[in-house]
Amino acid sequence: MAGIIIYKGKYGATEQYSTWIAEELNLPVYRASAENSDILNYCSYVILGTSVYVGKFQLTEWIRQHQDILQRKKIFLLVVSGTSPNEKDKLNALVQKNIPAALLKNIEVFFLRGRMIRSNLSFFDSFILKMGASMVKDPVEKKKMLTDFDCVKKENLKALLSTIKASGFIARFTQQVTE
Repeated sequence: MAGIIIYKGKYGATEQYSTWIAEELNLPVYRASAENSDILNYCSYVILGTSVYVGKFQLTEWIRQHQDILQRKKIFLLVVSGTSPNEKDKLNALVQKNIPAALLKNIEVFFLRGRMIRSNLSFFDSFILKMGASMVKDPVEKKKMLTDFDCVKKENLKALLSTIKASGFIARFTQQVTE
């Protein structure tokens, strides 16, 4: 098997991106912990999709549990958050905090903006958002934190898809299947 997609999100943006990737690359897609761990052994590469919740990747524990297998794989990491992809320092700090150092050499990271619709948030998540915003002094930044957004678009995947296609994994797999 060429590749597999494993994702974990909270409100659907990461799942949507993962589904679009699966359709484009004809790969199986699994919600984290719903996959059969043995299937990871047969993949050349793994696409991991994770949302960010209060500075933590939803997939952090899953990645740590599967670290031994993942160390032998090429990993494409899709980080879906409310942070703008232009805030590279902030996003790279999240990667350093959430990914074991031993895996960093195997990972290519792609940052995508997700969605936040306040009416869809759980009571607890809404409370956490309001508490976080109350600590921000800049009124523009505070308003931005509390404003709905939906940046989930298929075209946001162009860089990730072209990188995977250019990596040769798909071509090698196709060649192996036809031989």
